[in-house]
Amino acid sequence: MLDANIKAQLQAYLERLVDPIELVASLDDGPKSAEMRGLLEDIASLSAKVSLLENGIDGRRPSFSIGRVGQPARIRFAGLPMGHEFTSLILALLQASGYAPKIDAGVADAIRALKGPLRFETYISLSCHNCPDVVQAINAMAALNPAIENVMIDGALFQDEVDARQIMAVPSVYLNGELFENGRMSVEEIVARLDTGAAERDAARLAEQAPFDVLVVGGGPAGAAAAVYAARKGIRTGVLAERFGGQVMDTLAIENLISVPHTDGPKLGRALEEHVKEYGVEIMNLQKAEALIPGGEGAYHTVRLGNGAVLKAKALILATGARWRELNVPGEQEYRGKGVAYCPHCDGPLFKGKHVAVVGGGNSGVEAAIDLAGIVGHVTLLEFGDSLRADAVLQSKLYSLANVTVIKSAQTTEVTGAGGKVNGLTYTDRVTGQGQHIALEGVFVQIGLLPNTDWLKGTLELSRFGEIVIDARGQTSVPGVFAAGDCTTVPYKQIVIAMGAGATASLAAFDHLIRSSAPTA
Repeated sequence: MLDANIKAQLQAYLERLVDPIELVASLDDGPKSAEMRGLLEDIASLSAKVSLLENGIDGRRPSFSIGRVGQPARIRFAGLPMGHEFTSLILALLQASGYAPKIDAGVADAIRALKGPLRFETYISLSCHNCPDVVQAINAMAALNPAIENVMIDGALFQDEVDARQIMAVPSVYLNGELFENGRMSVEEIVARLDTGAAERDAARLAEQAPFDVLVVGGGPAGAAAAVYAARKGIRTGVLAERFGGQVMDTLAIENLISVPHTDGPKLGRALEEHVKEYGVEIMNLQKAEALIPGGEGAYHTVRLGNGAVLKAKALILATGARWRELNVPGEQEYRGKGVAYCPHCDGPLFKGKHVAVVGGGNSGVEAAIDLAGIVGHVTLLEFGDSLRADAVLQSKLYSLANVTVIKSAQTTEVTGAGGKVNGLTYTDRVTGQGQHIALEGVFVQIGLLPNTDWLKGTLELSRFGEIVIDARGQTSVPGVFAAGDCTTVPYKQIVIAMGAGATASLAAFDHLIRSSAPTA
């Protein structure tokens, strides 16, 4: 099952096993069970601390559990954890043996304090780049708390379950039989959902923070670069982030970050966080900024959070990034996760053989249509304008595909559905004015980005697109408040440009500080 190179690498990891573990397989006579048996036999052959049993009674076949010898197993895989999920398998082997997960000590304590039983079912697709983070987070929780269990379920392999639960987006997490959440979540986010007292404790902890010299709002590439540059000046620096890593965490392949030929979003997001932590920066994650109260002469700038806490700083750097633009038509929110999707890489495999639409004719939309064409039965791409906006090479590839239809001058007006899931899309032909309806089972929205600046309206100058207006130094219309990245008027929304803009804003903020009198209130 595993080639020699992977076996050698896996054997090195298995040397870190703490206590003996056993793999208990539930198999049938199918080819996937044969593959799973081969995988498990390879693993067991690489360490004397791993034993394999084939007496499992799990109703999902093929599947297997991982547990310490003599103890009930709390981590299961229904399907082959290969591709993106192979790392999830390696971590599960280690953590089930007693190897401590790499989790903040406070978060680990909160996990151990959770009351159960908490039985998670995590539906994934092997092509999903967000799914491993969720699987690994809940598996780590199961390793720390005997009241928690998790099973990873490959939706493509257990299609009957996917259909019965009308799962049309991954990762989809069920807790004790009820839908818990769709989409990527960090372990901190999951614990915050389960720990009802977390918000109050966070507010109390944040209220005790002393004023910062520089407070960065946003934890994406721009925010991380700004924090590193500020902290290197030896000044008190904090980062307030709704989700550290930002939109980068939802990005698949990154191949244009200079000197890094290839990486992916989650990997880059983790690297950004580790780099920021090296400088002792106070990171306040999972916190939403709700209002900015600019400080006047001799006063601190204040940021009010959604939990009621306030943070003060001599200088602010706003790096709140952007989010996927939505259609804002009837049916979009109602059928979100039930046929309406925003990530073709993650959710495409769930639409195998089906008819789907992609809304958007830019690079993202055309790339999505090309990717989906290899999985689904048919793709209809709808573009609002009278021509596609994607690069010529992408358009050429798109038009070469037999199962793709392109409709231009199409204004999407409604996503329709029945029985709790999408069954079609309505659009208006902008040339004839006639309404048209397409019967389909999925809608992938790829129409660009919106800056995360709603909370700043009326506080500082925004462009007509909602972007923060900045000068060449990143200075906003409010003295001492700077901005960087995709939330600003800087042209070309790219990771490398956001990083440079973050550094620029940070240096400008430091220059502002050394030329300003210290706030007194």
